[in-house]
Formats: sequence, C-alpha cells, structure tokens
Amino acid sequence: MTDTASHPRDWHHAPVHRLGGRGAYMVTAATLHKESRLDTPERLTAFLAILFDHADRFGWRLQAWAVLGNHYHWIGLSPEGEEDARSIKALVAQTHERSAKSLNHEDGTPGRKVWHNYWESHITFETSYYARLKYVHDNPAHHGVVPDASTYRWCSRAWLERTATPAFVRQLDGFKTDMLKVPDDF
Repeated sequence: MTDTASHPRDWHHAPVHRLGGRGAYMVTAATLHKESRLDTPERLTAFLAILFDHADRFGWRLQAWAVLGNHYHWIGLSPEGEEDARSIKALVAQTHERSAKSLNHEDGTPGRKVWHNYWESHITFETSYYARLKYVHDNPAHHGVVPDASTYRWCSRAWLERTATPAFVRQLDGFKTDMLKVPDDF
C-alpha cells in the first residue's frame, strides 16, 4: 500500500508539470474540446509567429514544430542560465493568452477559453530525442492532413530538409515513432 502522505497522488484531470534542468523538452497543447480554432492559413501563420516570438523572448531554441487546427507540438532546447526549463510555463501561458485573445477578437467571443491544457516532457535519452524530432517534423502527415509533411507550411519538416545535411535527415527518418507515448489523439 502506498503512503499518500509521502507520495501524494497526481490529480488525474491535468498533466503534471515536473520541470527538471536544462535540456530538450517536447510540448504538446490542445484546444478546448479539440475544436479546430486554427482553421485558416492566416490563423495558423499568426499562431506560429506568436510561438516563435515567445520562444525567442524566453531564450528557447526550437528544433521542431507542427501546428494543426486543434493542437500543436514543439521540441525546444531550454535557455542557458539559472532559470533552466522553468520558463516553459510562462512561454506556453503567454503564447496561449496572446493567441486566444487574437482568435477571440476575430470571432467576437471575448473571454472564450481556447486552450485546454499542455503537456511537456524532458527528453533525457538521445534515441528518444531523435524519435520525437521525427514525430514532430512529420506530425501533419501522421494526422493525414498532407501526404508529405514537407509541403505543410506550419511544421518544420521543410526547414529540416533545407538546413540539415541529407545524412542527418536520412538518419532521423530511420527512427521509429510507433512506440512513443505522446498525447496526440486529435
């Protein structure tokens, strides 16, 4: 029997945010009720600009991203310094706040809740890092939005192919993603 006083249970309706030290993190966030709020090219572009702006502001270096109508994923390297990964909370909160206000202004629905939750995981194994990179780069194809993720403007696959060596892209494509446990039932 577990002693709940010394091992408190996690609340089952929300992800637990246990932020460790510096390193690579994967973030997944979903809209409330999985509703497609980023439902036009303009909205996808605006959200991605907000995400990039906040990542830069907090010193995160994004390594992969995919933004779809009702969720997004990104992998980033935490900033150097004392704050290590704790700034991820503010980055996500401010990205959600700014994008929600913009979407609600466009839709004439002030105060509507847009974002439901987010999950982050500290990636501590090299093979896990590469598998997750592949997963995020290819997420639009995974969801059937496009057959080839490099043709989807709101993910990093085309950027990867432009900026990485062909050998690295081939190596990354060799990683399997079917065993990953990523909240992604959208």
